[in-house]
Amino acid sequence: MQSMQKNFVTVANKKIAYYEKGKGNPIIFLHGNPTSSYLWRNITPHMCNMGRCISIDLIGMGNSDKLDQSDINSYKFEEHYHYLNQTIKSLTDQNNITFVLHDWGSALGFHWSHKHPNSIMGIAYMEAIINEMTWDDWNENSRSLFQGFRSEAGESLILDKNYFIEKVLPGSIIRDLDESEMNEYRKPFLNSGEDRRPTLSWPREIPMNGKPENVCKLVNAYADWMQINDIPKLFINAEPGVILTGRMRDLCRTWKNQKEVSVKGLHFIQEDSPTEIGNALSSWYKDIFKS
Repeated sequence: MQSMQKNFVTVANKKIAYYEKGKGNPIIFLHGNPTSSYLWRNITPHMCNMGRCISIDLIGMGNSDKLDQSDINSYKFEEHYHYLNQTIKSLTDQNNITFVLHDWGSALGFHWSHKHPNSIMGIAYMEAIINEMTWDDWNENSRSLFQGFRSEAGESLILDKNYFIEKVLPGSIIRDLDESEMNEYRKPFLNSGEDRRPTLSWPREIPMNGKPENVCKLVNAYADWMQINDIPKLFINAEPGVILTGRMRDLCRTWKNQKEVSVKGLHFIQEDSPTEIGNALSSWYKDIFKS
C-alpha cells in the first residue's frame, strides 16, 4: 500500500481519498465499516497489472473528509452513496467497471451496479450484504451486540468507547493485528464524538426486518437483480465467515454466472487470507476478461 499514490477528488466541497495503481479498465475496491482502502493493501498488488485499481475511502472514513456538523442523521446509506457515485463519475468514464466489494462497500457497489448495469464488467464480493436480513440470521452474540448499537446505548459504545474499532474489528479477524495495523485503522476515529459517527450510523442502516425502510427497499431490489443478471460474478466465501453464512450464503449461491472460491476468515477476511483472495481475483479476472 505504501507504494500506491494517495490522491483526492473533491465532491460537494469534501475531499474523497483514494489509492490508484495500474492502467486499463477500472477495478474499484470498496470497503465497509469501520475500515478504509487500507483493507485492500495486500490484495490490489495481485490486480494492478490487469487494470486500473482504485481503492476508495468512503466519506468520513479513511483519509476522506468528515461531514460538517454531523449528527444522528448523518453518514446514512444514501449520503454515502451520493459521495461515492460522484467519485466514480469523477474518476472513470463509467465503462467496463469491475467491483471488488466487502461489507457496506458491497451494498453500495451492488446498488451502483443495479443503477448502471451497462457500466459493469464484473462483480466480486465477500462477506457482503446480499439481501434484507432478520435477527435469526445472526448468532446470539452478534445479535445482542448489534441490537445494542441500534439502541440508545450505541452512542456510548461507539462515539465514546470506539467499540467498532477496538473490539468488533480485531474480534472479526483470526490473526492478531499488530499495533501499526491497528493504528492505521484507528487514525480516522481518534477523536471521540462525531468523528466516529460513520461507525455508528452503519450498523443502524443494516436492512433488518423491514427497517430502515429505504435501505431494505433498495437492497431487496438489487438482490432480485443480482439473481437474474448475466454479469460475471465471483463469490469469495469465508470459512467460517460471519454475515454471509447460512440462509444468506444459500441465497447468493443461486446467482447466475458465478464462480465460487472459499478462503479462511471471519468477517475481515482480507486480513487473514489476502494472498488467497488476490489469487482468486486475478484468476477469475484473467479467465473471464482476458481470454
